[in-house]
Amino acid sequence: MSAVLTVSEITKEIKQILEDGFSSVSIIGEISGFKAHISGHWYFNLKDSNAVISCTMWRSMNSNVFFTPQDGMKVILTGKITVYPPRGNYQVDVRNMRPAGAGELQAAFELLKQKLAAEGLFDQKYKKPLPVLSKKIGIITAIDGAAFQDMKSVAERRFPLVEILICPTRVQGSGAAELIAENIAELNKFKDIDVIILARGGGSIEDLWAFNEEIVARAIFKSKIPIVTGVGHEVDFTIADFVADLRAPTPSAAMEILTPDKNDIISIIKEYDDNSLQQLEKIFRSKKEKVHSALNSYGFRTPAGIIRRRAQEIDNFLYKIIQSTDKNILIQNNRLSLLVKSLESHDINRTLKKGFVLVKQDSKFISRSEILNKEVPALLKFYDGKVTVKISE
Repeated sequence: MSAVLTVSEITKEIKQILEDGFSSVSIIGEISGFKAHISGHWYFNLKDSNAVISCTMWRSMNSNVFFTPQDGMKVILTGKITVYPPRGNYQVDVRNMRPAGAGELQAAFELLKQKLAAEGLFDQKYKKPLPVLSKKIGIITAIDGAAFQDMKSVAERRFPLVEILICPTRVQGSGAAELIAENIAELNKFKDIDVIILARGGGSIEDLWAFNEEIVARAIFKSKIPIVTGVGHEVDFTIADFVADLRAPTPSAAMEILTPDKNDIISIIKEYDDNSLQQLEKIFRSKKEKVHSALNSYGFRTPAGIIRRRAQEIDNFLYKIIQSTDKNILIQNNRLSLLVKSLESHDINRTLKKGFVLVKQDSKFISRSEILNKEVPALLKFYDGKVTVKISE
C-alpha cells in the first residue's frame, strides 16, 4: 500500500518534478487579465483556444520589456514553471517577453488608438495654438542622435536668435516611454518655453514603440505647452502624433515649422521700412502744404505784423534796461573804488611805515602811558618787525 502523504508533501514533490522538468520553456499564447501591480510586478494569464496558464513577471525582469502588454496581444514568453504551494497552483515565472510578430504591435497600436480617440484625446478642440514666433523651444530627444543635430542645424540656418533647451532622453527600449513622459512634465515647469518638440529619427515599429505608449500620450495631452512631434520618417505615424498639437513629418520639418526664415524677416523689415518712409514723406508733404497755405493767408499775415511790432518794442525795452544796468554798474564801481581807497588810508602798516610803533603787553595794545605796566616787558611792533623790551624809569 502506498504511503499516505500530507498536502504539503505531495505539493512539494509536484513542485520539484515540475520545476526540474520545466526549468526553461518558451510558450506562445494570448495575454488576458493583465494587471500591473503597484509594486511593479506583472500578473496575467496566457491562453490559447484550449488552455490557460497563470504568469508572473517580476519588476526586475519586466523593466527590460520595451512595450506595455495588453489583453489580446499574442506574445512569446521565456521562463520556467513554478508552483505556488499555498494555492497548489502552477505558473510561469516569466524572464523574457516579446511580441509574437509585428502584427501584434500593430494590433496593440490600433486598440490604444481607438481607446484614446473614444476619450477625446485626439479631438481638434483640444489642440493648442502654436506661437507666431518661438523665442525658446524645448526639445525632448536623444542628445547624441542625428535628429537633434539636424534640428540644431535648421535653427542656426533659419533663425539663430531662437533659444533651444534640450532635455536629453532615451527614445527607444525599456523605460523610454516613462522618461519621455517625465521630461514633458519637467519642461512644463518652465514659464518661458513657447513650444516643445518631441522627436527621434526613423526606425522599425519596435524602435518607435515608446511613442505609442499610453503614458506618453497622456503626458502630451496634459501638457500646458504646445507640443509638436517629429518622430521617424514621413510615413511613420505614432500615437504621440495623434495627441500632439501638430505632427511634423520629420524632426527637421518640426524645426522648420517653428522657426521663421531670417531672410524672410529681413525682407519684411526692409519692405516695412520702405513703405513707412514713403508714407512719412507723403504725410510731411501734405502737412507742409497746409502750413505754407496757412502762413500765407490773410489771417496769419495780420498776427505776424503785430508780432513783429511787439518784438521791436521788446528790443527797445531791452536796450533801455541794458543801458540803465550798465550805468548803475559804473556808479557802483566808482563807489567801490572810493571805499577801497578809504580802507587803504586807514591801513595800520602805512602808519607804522611813517615811524610809529605799537606797544603791547599781555596780548593787549597799550594806548595810554598811565596803563603801562613798568614791571612787565613790552612788545614793540615796528613796520619791519617786533622787539621785546624791558621798561626802566
